[in-house]
Amino acid sequence: MDADRLMVNWVSLVRPSLVGLEPYRPGPSLSELRREHSLEEIAKLNWNEDLFGPLPGALDAVRDELANAWMYPEQAYSDLREAVADWLELPPETIVPAHGIQALIAAVAHTFIREGDAVVVPQPTYGLYAQVSAGAGARVVRVPNRDFRLDLPALADVARTESAKLVWVCDPNNPTGSLVEPSEWAEFLAALPDGTAAVVDEAYREYADPERRVSREADVLAGRPVVLLRTFSKIFGLAGLRLGYAVAHPELAPFLDVVQEPFNVNRAALAAGRACLAHPEQIDDRRRQSAEARTLLAGLLAEAGMESLPSEANFLLVHVGGDDAALAGELVVRGFLVRPGSEFGLDGWIRVTVGPPPLMERFAGELAAVRTGVPR
Repeated sequence: MDADRLMVNWVSLVRPSLVGLEPYRPGPSLSELRREHSLEEIAKLNWNEDLFGPLPGALDAVRDELANAWMYPEQAYSDLREAVADWLELPPETIVPAHGIQALIAAVAHTFIREGDAVVVPQPTYGLYAQVSAGAGARVVRVPNRDFRLDLPALADVARTESAKLVWVCDPNNPTGSLVEPSEWAEFLAALPDGTAAVVDEAYREYADPERRVSREADVLAGRPVVLLRTFSKIFGLAGLRLGYAVAHPELAPFLDVVQEPFNVNRAALAAGRACLAHPEQIDDRRRQSAEARTLLAGLLAEAGMESLPSEANFLLVHVGGDDAALAGELVVRGFLVRPGSEFGLDGWIRVTVGPPPLMERFAGELAAVRTGVPR
């Protein structure tokens, strides 16, 4: 047999919409960076994990559940569905658990998108919306933000012009931290054309002031074209366990379950999520803790002559000027990882995760030293 006939042209076999897309590349591991720069510790201020750690009770629940690791999760996650539904005062059939918002973004894309459909994505925002939509065969139409805030009227206008299937909304938005106002949301929904659904990523919702954030559950129950994506990765401190859920109309929720693999949420994550929701007052305590840290960091940076945008998330977008990627590299040598704004098209900015006050004080001092050329 001709050996050449055994060679497979894999590019010709994969979905055409995947050709040219790049996988997410997280960069060097912490251990690699520590070895490279001879550091004992590196503070991760680049991925918006909750630096205060898991909420009390979560780790104990994980330890208790490990004895059941040999079993698949039971009852289609009914315990978590009911815990989330009780917390939100929603019917359990509106809750769709998953292993993180990333999995839900893919589930939504493969539920709605047909080859050639248009989807509308703000710019800048979380990059996975565009990547997953394009991989599903969509034509991605980007809409620039206005004054570092989502331009909802423009998103609705472009959705109408392009006959879009989906509009992706991140609220609070990543990387800016801006929050949609209730009046803006109502006007956006009213302007959204028939046949278009709004998918709202609310990963950072619990960090926002409860008096200011939009409550969209009623929109879902009323049958409006809204799907909500939420996570336990942020304020609950469970990013490493991968746990999230969608809030969807009962007619839609089964379709999201259909496109997800069975047993896709592990038992430890489910136990940790239930433990977090057993004491909802802890969520409010963490929100206040994070807000105080955010205010502290913004004040320290202002004293050093650096502007940061108003944020309702657990991070700040900070204007540092100059080459933000080079500055981020210099901060690594000093033991701090931050996200260069140029990765979002925001040259001269960096995104910084907020955390415990002593860490914020150390970071602000090191950042000021780097900007003024003070040697390490």
